[in-house]
Amino acid sequence: MNPTPTSPRVAIIGAGPAGLMAAEVLAQAGLTVDLYERMPSVGRKFLLAGVGGMNITHSEAKPAFISRYGARAQPVSQWLEAFDAEALRAWIHGLGIDTFVGTSGRVFPTDMKAAPLLRAWLKRLRELGVQIHTRQHWLGWDEHGALRIAGADTEQLLRPAATLLALGGGSWPRLGSDGAWVELLSARQVQITALEPSNCGFEVNAWSPFLRDKFAGAPLKNVSLQLPDQAPRVGEFVLTDGGIEGSLVYALSADIRRTLNQHGSATVYLDLLPQTPVDKLHKALSKPRGSQSLAKHLHRQAGIDGVKSALLRELTSAAAFNHPAQLAAAIKALPITLVKARPLAEAISSAGGVSFAALDQNLMLSTVPGTFCAGEMLDWEAPTGGYLLTACFASGRQAAMGVLRWLATQGKSPAA
Repeated sequence: MNPTPTSPRVAIIGAGPAGLMAAEVLAQAGLTVDLYERMPSVGRKFLLAGVGGMNITHSEAKPAFISRYGARAQPVSQWLEAFDAEALRAWIHGLGIDTFVGTSGRVFPTDMKAAPLLRAWLKRLRELGVQIHTRQHWLGWDEHGALRIAGADTEQLLRPAATLLALGGGSWPRLGSDGAWVELLSARQVQITALEPSNCGFEVNAWSPFLRDKFAGAPLKNVSLQLPDQAPRVGEFVLTDGGIEGSLVYALSADIRRTLNQHGSATVYLDLLPQTPVDKLHKALSKPRGSQSLAKHLHRQAGIDGVKSALLRELTSAAAFNHPAQLAAAIKALPITLVKARPLAEAISSAGGVSFAALDQNLMLSTVPGTFCAGEMLDWEAPTGGYLLTACFASGRQAAMGVLRWLATQGKSPAA
């Protein structure tokens, strides 16, 4: 359904996945849609996220999928009820892009790239009549409630029938999501939870010069990490010059951050050999090593060498190496004490944002009627693996449907 000259005009601020999805839904409903983006082109974070392979969503069962959103599982599940992982895949197929499920359960476009998907999507949006305005910076509202949009040389004031904000969080600010909207919304009495790094690395007090200089950047594969009283997660991560980062760390980042906030430090336990029971490991390490060095013995009996061996020596007392039971226990639960998260600007995503208490069921701001929010600027988070993108798409659709419902109550629907 194409817009008519009398169609209500909606302004969307932010052209990431949430904003683009909202634009599609609203344009299909017959509204006139203007999409404003401060960067020179749209979807920059989306494109960068796809550089190593565009992980668009995940194939796991819906109950497990929803659990990935932790404390925000309930509101996010409402978005996913209308647009879940299967619906997202079907939508991508509708753009002419095939997908496949990888061995990890993650879902990718067949060519593993984000750019072809974005090109096909923008073509559809143009055909729907969506007007995309780049290099346009939203500055908030003037004293009369009009939107302030600054271009290269001029500032314009807009009074759309509705406004949808999809401004991202505070991570990767060079791509446009710098969190500057926090101050603008706070001035309108919008309740906001402070932005914090999510899916990020963490620091230790200090590695030894030997470990830092020789093994920074080395991956630890086929290991598990866990916080106390939680089930271990198996995967891999990378040793950095100041701590740890990588997919396995990201999976625990929300709980690590909360523990840091509460106690000032967080200890995670690393199992270097998650597939080997401790008693079997103890038995292997108890074998006489004869003239072999301890390093050779560890390699032959447990397959531990390289960065695993170095980290074991870094975090285990010298005395434990003379006692197979103690050494086996250390290999199975090596404590790594983390003292702070890496900066928000380095994080893959951010936690915090517009509180759900500040929104009605349509994702409209209670203190700014006619203004809706979507995407990462809302107070939710998720691990990597397709969960972030899926919820961003779904929230954009949810907010757009909220716009349509609200406009109908105002007598401004396309059919009005």
